[in-house]
Amino acid sequence: MSDAPVFSVIMNCLNGAADLAEALDSVMAQTCTDWEIIFWDNGSTDAGPAIAESYGPRVRCFRAGNTVPLGAARNLAIARARGRYIAFLDCDDVWLPEKLERQRALLDADPRVGLVCTDTEMFDGTRVLSRQFAKAAPVRGQVFRELMTTQWISMSSAVIRREALDSVLPEPPAAGSPERPPQWFDETLNVCEEADLFYRIAHDWKLDHVDAPLTRWRVHGANTTFRKFGQFAEETLRILEKHRRLYPGYDTEYADLVALLTRRAAFQRGVALWRDGQGAAARAVAAPYAASSPKFRLFVWATRLPGCLFDPLARLYFALPGFLRR
Repeated sequence: MSDAPVFSVIMNCLNGAADLAEALDSVMAQTCTDWEIIFWDNGSTDAGPAIAESYGPRVRCFRAGNTVPLGAARNLAIARARGRYIAFLDCDDVWLPEKLERQRALLDADPRVGLVCTDTEMFDGTRVLSRQFAKAAPVRGQVFRELMTTQWISMSSAVIRREALDSVLPEPPAAGSPERPPQWFDETLNVCEEADLFYRIAHDWKLDHVDAPLTRWRVHGANTTFRKFGQFAEETLRILEKHRRLYPGYDTEYADLVALLTRRAAFQRGVALWRDGQGAAARAVAAPYAASSPKFRLFVWATRLPGCLFDPLARLYFALPGFLRR
């Protein structure tokens, strides 16, 4: 469409009024002004929808009839997007003013680049806690194997070329409608749907990044990622099976990734068992990997401790340098 913006900014919201104005203001402050916001409210009971509507017609507001999982809500929002580049901003995160402009330069320069991210600062609203690229140094180009090994893309930093987004659909976009959109995000996944999409794009497209912290990811309270390890284990193996279906010869070409994902899922499954007080079962899951992995040997030792120590030991684990956690 001739009047389509360069960027469609996807904002999904569920009771996110507290920080929404700051997120919206950070889009309004962008040096690149050729954008629209697709604001998809997922059944909020707070003032979020009213705040979004107060920003005027450049914020195209939609409200769900009922709350759906986040992946499905994102698909519904993308179905309304008109831009050639699709950006994502969670309603409690913040962009720095040059973010879209610098990402557009990389996307415009190379039509084979399907996704561009930026470095991301994790912050608690007042102070910076860490930086995404400090833990994982990204590479550029065809980086499927590297991204599968270490995921460095935060959701609010990602901008995806619309052609790249549509190219990984299980069916052509025309098969869907705004009410039943195509599944860019796999709606069967609940904790890995973002990574799953990034992996599929990285398999077929080049990736690039802006090596500057132009995205701020707001951290609320204690990190609860480690409480979802059981879900991560299940979905890690489902992604592996999906890749085997999508990419013929996967087990041969990516034997290292098959081993990595299997080992990763075993660790995640072991953590979930230990957290639930099943130390012996957790050791049985981890034992096949302990001989070749200091991480698994340490975990086998930890499973002999009482389950009440799970939280402090999990915090210690996430404080370890990235190379030890990998």
